[in-house]
Formats: sequence, structure tokens, C-alpha cells
Amino acid sequence: MLVYSRPRLLICAALIMTLVLSVTLSSAAFASVAGSPLFQISSDPYTNSTSQHKTEVEPDSYSNGTTIVAATQVGRFTDGGASNIGWSTSTDNGTTWQGGFLPNTTVNATPPGTYDRVSDPSVAYDGAHKRWMISSLAISNTLGSAVGVAVLVSISTDGGLTWNPPVEVANANGGFFDKDWMVCDNTATSSFYGHCYVEWDIASSGDQVQMSTSSDGGSTWSAGQGTADNASGLGGQPLVQPNGTVIVPFLNAGGLGSTSSIAAFTSTDGGASWSNSVTIASQTDHQVSSIRTEPLPSAEIDSAGKVYVAWQDCRFENGCTANDIVMSTSTDGNSWSAVQRIPTDAVGSNVEHFIPGLAVDATTSGSTAHLALAYYYYPDANCTASTCQLEVGFVTSVDGGNTWSTNTTLTPSAMNLTWLANTDSGYMVGDYISTSFSDGKAFPVFVTASAPSGNQLNEALFTAKTGLAVERGTEAASAEHVVFTRTQTTRSVLYTAF
Repeated sequence: MLVYSRPRLLICAALIMTLVLSVTLSSAAFASVAGSPLFQISSDPYTNSTSQHKTEVEPDSYSNGTTIVAATQVGRFTDGGASNIGWSTSTDNGTTWQGGFLPNTTVNATPPGTYDRVSDPSVAYDGAHKRWMISSLAISNTLGSAVGVAVLVSISTDGGLTWNPPVEVANANGGFFDKDWMVCDNTATSSFYGHCYVEWDIASSGDQVQMSTSSDGGSTWSAGQGTADNASGLGGQPLVQPNGTVIVPFLNAGGLGSTSSIAAFTSTDGGASWSNSVTIASQTDHQVSSIRTEPLPSAEIDSAGKVYVAWQDCRFENGCTANDIVMSTSTDGNSWSAVQRIPTDAVGSNVEHFIPGLAVDATTSGSTAHLALAYYYYPDANCTASTCQLEVGFVTSVDGGNTWSTNTTLTPSAMNLTWLANTDSGYMVGDYISTSFSDGKAFPVFVTASAPSGNQLNEALFTAKTGLAVERGTEAASAEHVVFTRTQTTRSVLYTAF
């Protein structure tokens, strides 16, 4: 099995034009997928000459009740970050959408903020304080290179329809940060109900993982804190069990020549302290042609507190010739199941699967948990920048991931890579994508593109307008015949450059 090493990817109160997208973008619903039109929910309005337009990349989403909020980078810079963060909100289970752009973030925002760029949006809801939140990474280009200088949280108190100026969670103070993600404890019986947690890494200190906690609706945040073993990694996605235990899966990748892994750590005291990290599984992935991607985990939780973690991995393919999407689960964050292959295509099909966006219906659990997975793929893993055809696939499970539906292609036609925003690490749709459930239906949120119009790209954010039903499938997940020993993660510095 081949292990690929590569340099680190460059990661990089006022509403400025509320768009009633159900009206103004209705013409963008251009394909029917399983009976649901593919529907555009955001578009890049910026014109600054320093970034690429019209481009949107790297969405996240979250749902609560009848509301879904999505956020995405808008106006991507080649060397990291974006002109601003766009938001799109539906308050009626995805039937209609409104959207706009965060205020007071970058110099391009309305009103303008102080930062040059912003990146890595993550969406959460705090039920105790009735607040929606979008975390993001503020970026400075003062010295001619993009540096993550602060973690921000923007707050909405009216259901995700207007947003306040951002609160600073942490400041890099001369170092640089990367890859924030957030979650809130929404179980009323939890001892830590209303605690919200933000994860990021200090890229200038070997990607040391940091956690910060708020107990007042995101208005103030604790100082950043590492794990008990000073774990290093990126792409952590914190989740909260009903008893208040926080579980944070993340990518822990070794340096040149070493083996990467998917790992996790926990907190049982409301974020006052964080455990040693444990290995979920070793990680081996095939180098995806010409597009920016890393095997970052996509993590979700069911109503009983079982955690599901998916990532791209080539362990099931002879010679590591292509990536599958694989998954591991845990009920306590310490012991994890053997890795299972999600059967999106047959082993040996040479289909390249990457950038998963996993969702679990929070009203379901265990052997009847409903799962939905969106992902990007190339029909031919051996393609090149000029021949790769990019598609978005989708599969579902009604039995906790034991069996899956046959795959559905969500994109109406294949995308050429040259239609996408370009970066120093390849063409880009995002380091992650997202899927959320609302009223029992799945809403994958992802970027698609069509042919450029002159000098402008046409890369924007879409979802399935009425949601996608979770279908019973007969394609069985397959597990490795290896018993994994759960050990503490003791890897050294991951990366040394932003």
C-alpha cells in the first residue's frame, strides 16, 4: 500500500444585501436530483481585484428545528482565504433561503472590518442562549503572505437572518492559526448545557491543537488550551454527547516519511481540561490529481451520543490506486470500531472519492440511525488536470451505516477543473463540505461550477432545494480484517509552514 507525503496545503450590525434566494436565484435550480431540484443558495458579489470571482468554496452547515444555516468562503484568494464569508439561511426546512455576507470581518465587508481576508467558516447553534454562530479564521496579508491571525465568532440573535460584528476568540499574537471548527452543547439535561467549543491549531507551533470554551452565548471565550499530550493536528470537528462529553476527531498526520492517522480527544468537564489523544485509525490516502484536498475527517453524532467519523482513504484498494470514503464509530471517544468502507462504488472500480460531508439525523440513533454522505469524485482516478471530470455523489443509510443505498450523482454534468478557483495547492472546491438534516431529509451543501463567463468563474454554493430522502440500501459496508489497538497518539510536529 502506497503512502503519499506532501507539503501542507495553504489554508488559508449590518447586512449588506439580503437576498431572498428563493426568488432571486430560482432560475439557478437547474437539475432534478431524486425529485429535488439542485438549487443555488449563494453567489459571489465582490469585485476586488486581489481575489478570484465569482468563486465560493469550502461550505459548512448546521440545522436546528426548521432552520438550516450554511456558510462559505466568497471570493477565494490563490494563496489563502477569501474576500468574506457568505451565509445562507432557511427557516422553513429548506423551502426558501435568504442570504448575505458577514459584517465587520474583512476590508471588503459592509461595514468593513480590519482584516485582509477570512477563511474556514463553521456553523453552530447554541440552544441555551438561542444564538446562531459562525466561526472563522481572520487572515492578515500585511507582510505579503497570508497568515491566520485570529479566530472569530459572528453571532446572530434573530434566527440566522442578521449577524453582529465578530467576537475575537483568540489572537495569534505574532504566530499564526489554522482550521477552526465549533459546536455547542444543546442537551438541556447536560451539566454543561450552553457551553460552546471552538477548535483550531497553532500552525506556527507545529499545528498544536487548541480548544476554547464559552458559557455566555459566545460573548466571551476562555484562553486557548491544548490536550494533555499537546496533540498536533488540524481539521478537528468537536461533537457533544448528551451527557456533556466533548469528542474531537481530527487529522494527525506525521511529517515526511511518517504515517498519518485519524485521532480524537475528549473533555468530560465542560472544556476545563482535555484528555490525551487516542488513535482512531492509521490513515493512508491516494494523491488526488490536480485538486486541493487532505484527508480531513467529517464527524457527526446521533441522538444517543454515538460518533461517526468519515474520511478519504485508500486502504481497501490494491496498491492504493484510488480513495474510498471510510468510517469508524465510537460511543465514548476512546474505543473505536474497525474501519469500514462505505460502498459508494465497487472495490477496484478506479473511482476516486474525496472530501466527504457526512450527516446523521439527530432524531435517530444506533441500528436505525439515518446517515447521509455527500462527496466529490472522479470517475477515473488516473485523470489529469485537463481530463479530470469532477462530480458530486450521494449515498444514504437507514441502519447506522451497515448498509447503504446505491450512489446518486447530484451534479447535472461533470465539472472541468479549470472552472474552479485555483490555489497554490491545486484547484479548489473546499477542504471540506457539509450535509445537514432537516425534517428527516438530507440537505447536502456543496460547490459546483459551470464554464467561465469571460474572465469570471461561475463557482457557487448549491443544495437540493426540497431535501433528499434517506433510502434503504442493500450495499453492505465492508470492514478490514484487522483488529486495531487503540493507543495514545504520540506523533511529532505535523507541518512547519502555513
